[in-house]
This record gives sequence, structure tokens and C-alpha cells, in this order.
Amino acid sequence: MEKLHHIVVVGGGAGGLELATRLGDKLGKRQKARITLVDAGLTHVWKPLLHEVASGSLDASTNEINYRAHARKHHYEFQLGEMGGLDRDKRQIVINPFHDEDGEEVVPERHIPYDTLVIAVGSTANDFGTPGAQENCMFLDSLHQARRFHNLMLNAFLRKNHEGELGRDHALPITIIGAGATGVELAAELRLASRELPVYGMNHLRPEDVSISLVEAADRILPALPPRLSVAATKELERQKVDVLTGQPVSEVRAQSIVMKDGTELPSDMTIWAAGIKAPAFLAELGLETTRGNQLVTEQTLQTTQDENIFALGDCAACPQPNSERPVPPRAQAAHQMADTLFKTLVNRLKGDEAVPFVYNDHGSLINFSRYTTVGNLMGNLSGRSMYIEGKVARLFYVSLYRMHQMALHGPLRTGVIWLMDKISRAMHPRLKLH
Repeated sequence: MEKLHHIVVVGGGAGGLELATRLGDKLGKRQKARITLVDAGLTHVWKPLLHEVASGSLDASTNEINYRAHARKHHYEFQLGEMGGLDRDKRQIVINPFHDEDGEEVVPERHIPYDTLVIAVGSTANDFGTPGAQENCMFLDSLHQARRFHNLMLNAFLRKNHEGELGRDHALPITIIGAGATGVELAAELRLASRELPVYGMNHLRPEDVSISLVEAADRILPALPPRLSVAATKELERQKVDVLTGQPVSEVRAQSIVMKDGTELPSDMTIWAAGIKAPAFLAELGLETTRGNQLVTEQTLQTTQDENIFALGDCAACPQPNSERPVPPRAQAAHQMADTLFKTLVNRLKGDEAVPFVYNDHGSLINFSRYTTVGNLMGNLSGRSMYIEGKVARLFYVSLYRMHQMALHGPLRTGVIWLMDKISRAMHPRLKLH
């Protein structure tokens, strides 16, 4: 194994895990290369589902993938830990010490050698330095944060239900800052939770007692998507009794309220930050070219500009595209496509062949409003035009995105079994996770 070409993939998100899986099945299984995946967590959950974990409409334990078990099945190695540094001269990455919940060191600092390094560490929320955001907001960057939010939400609902039983004021204002896809979909999921929980014994907390506000600095929600989608999404949120506040930059976040730029103060017992993303800060300290948002600048081949042995993919990569001044957008479908292209490049690399340039194909956007409806646009590959869809057809396409991710990780047979198990689980368990 020591003599094999060593490909190290840092980050087990959508793109990183798909890439490690395919490389393991193609190269690791045949002993043509050694594949190692590094991640700070033990399990993988598709990041676009974290808002469903947070609201309780998805049980993460039935949808997460254990890296160690998956590595064994797909012929790659797994290293638990967070990347903390890079030695390009020695071709080694530094993995920070791993500590348990009590702060005790479990595994000390390690150095992992590589021949080819792929950095796919995703992104984190960007609070733009807003005063009080870090102290008073909740974020949905990880499974741990989503689960924490879910527990806090259940406790808040329980507390307000008890106050209602005692005849006290029991209004629960919830604010989501940022009306991108995550913010919009989370608003719909939270509205569903407010309507479902009374069914399970919280009879003194009515849906109208839970006010949900969606605050966006731009003049419309979903500002990165076509205006028609924004209009449709706004109408649907208003139908679900979600207050949509556009053109409202947030200047400060307080413990029980948020303050707008014009001085307006909005009460908020729970505040979620979903406005913008940036790549992890440590990337700017690796000695590689980065953007202001800490993204690693790459060539079109996904090779970093200052080291041909280091590649980047997903949200942490700023990859140029022909005839465009903007890099590839940080979206799940982009990470999936990058993983596919980089797989071909790394297989070619072992043969001494050239790298494959990455060309992003925008297949459209889908916004899911929990169990209510789905809206979106699909891009026509031949015409270049988009087709607006909604309802059951849009929902079918939305669900298929996750199934495609599962197909890349498990293959068609196991994905079919997982789909059947999901159906059985939904028939047997409550609609919302209640603990």
C-alpha cells in the first residue's frame, strides 16, 4: 500500500464522498491507488436535507451514512479529524487532535502524506460581521447544529404550550435571516411543525401562536434564482402564513430580537441565520490562492492555481467557466458534477493522461415547501430555455435529486432497498421526530 499512488480527499460532503466512493470502487478495489477520506464527523447526511432534520420532518439516524462502514464496502480508508494545515514541500496534510465531548484528547495530531490532494470541505454560514449574530443566532452548517436546533425548537414549543395552559402569553416568534433556498425551505418546514405538533398533545399552542418571519436584504426572496420563482415562492409562503420581509438588511441580532438597518426592531425568540456562505477560514492559511470568501482559486481542471497536485471541488472551490466572469455557483448539483469530472481526471492522472476541464451545466432549481408543494425551473439542454414546473411533477424531480446522490454512493440495488425502507418508516413513525 505504501508504494501505491495516494489520493487523499478532505471533506465527506456531497462531492467529496461521491468522489472517494467512485475512486475506491475503481482504483482502490483493484489496488491501483490508495484512497483516503478525511472528515471531522463520523457520519454523512446530504447537506440540502439539514433543514428537514432541524424541523423534525426527517430523522437523520435513518438517512446518515457511517464513513467507516461505507469505506469498508467501497475500498477506501477513513480518517476522523479536521484538517488544520498543509505542508506542500513534504506533501502532507495536518490533522488536528480529536477530542471527545469532555475535552479529552482521543487521537493526537497526525500527518497524512499524499500524492494527490483533493480539498472538498464545503462552506459555512457567512454572518458578514453582523453584531450579535454569532452569539444569538443558530446555524445549519452541520448535522450537529441541525440536531441542536431541533431540540431547542421542541423545548420552545413545549415551554410555550405550558405557558398557554396556564393562561399566560405564549406567542413564539421565529425569525429566519436570509431568503435563499435554505431559508425559504426552512420556513415551510417550521410552519408544518407548528401545525403538526398540536396533534401530539400540545393542544394549547396553536399554529397562529407561532409567527415565522423570513427576512431578506435583497428586494426579493431567492435573489439568485429567476424572478418567476421568487414570485411563486413568495405567494406560497404568504399562503402558509409566513411573513416575508424583503429589502430589510439586518444591522444587529439581539437575544430576543433583531434590529433592521432602518432601526425597526422585530421580536424573535429563535433566530436562524441562513444569509450567505463562505469557505472555511483555514483555507486562506494554506499558502494557496484564495478569494475574499476563502474559496480556493482553481483552473478549469479544478487544479489549484499554485499547486498542480492539489485539487478543490464543491463550495470551497472558485472554478472559472468559459465565457463567464463568475465562478461556478456553490450548489449541490455543481459539487456532484465536479466529482464526476474530477474522477475522470484522477483516473487519467494515473495513466499519465491530461486533466478534464470542468464545464458546469445548470439543470435548474427546485424549491420544496415541505409537504405543501414544490416549485422550480428545469433548464432545457438543447434550447437553453427554462421550463417552470410546480406541484407533484416538481416534487418528483426534487426527490430524484436525493435519490441520484444515493445512487452515486450505493448503486441502484441498495438505493432501491433504501427507498423501500423509507416508505415503511414513514408509514410506521410519526410525521415529525418528537425527541
